[in-house]
Amino acid sequence: MTTSNKINFSELIKRPVCFLGLGFGSGLAPKAPGTFGTLAAIPLYYLMSDLNLAWYLAIIVLGFIAGVWICQKSAQWIGGEDPSAVVWDEIIGYLITMIAAPAGWQWLVLGFVLFRFFDILKPWPISLADRGLHGGFGIMVDDVIAGVFAWICLQWIYYVFPTISW
Repeated sequence: MTTSNKINFSELIKRPVCFLGLGFGSGLAPKAPGTFGTLAAIPLYYLMSDLNLAWYLAIIVLGFIAGVWICQKSAQWIGGEDPSAVVWDEIIGYLITMIAAPAGWQWLVLGFVLFRFFDILKPWPISLADRGLHGGFGIMVDDVIAGVFAWICLQWIYYVFPTISW
């Protein structure tokens, strides 16, 4: 199947790996699938937010390792090097952004905005990884780096303004 063909839900359901790769279907959004993929990460974050740090990090590492395969298989099925519908990488990137995030909806939104900022603009070295790495690993790594940049910014903002009043 090529990216010019419409992906239908019945085909997606037959391929659980693609269901994950397409962010539980969020990557099928006709506009801004990466943003919708990041939105799909928010419920996962809520499910994970009460875990201790070691478990949270373990899930992210497993999600990354599995994500290399998930994104590779999904991209092969859909067609293309890094199809925009494949958004598992956005999910992991957002979860990285939210490592040890302060509690509160404001921080959840700020993490979302910061991650999307870095994922869309792709400053160096994100752009280098985006252009230079390929396959499932390449699909995942630029979003991991964007997540790390967003995480650093989120933590810095909290450190500098710990009593920030929203």
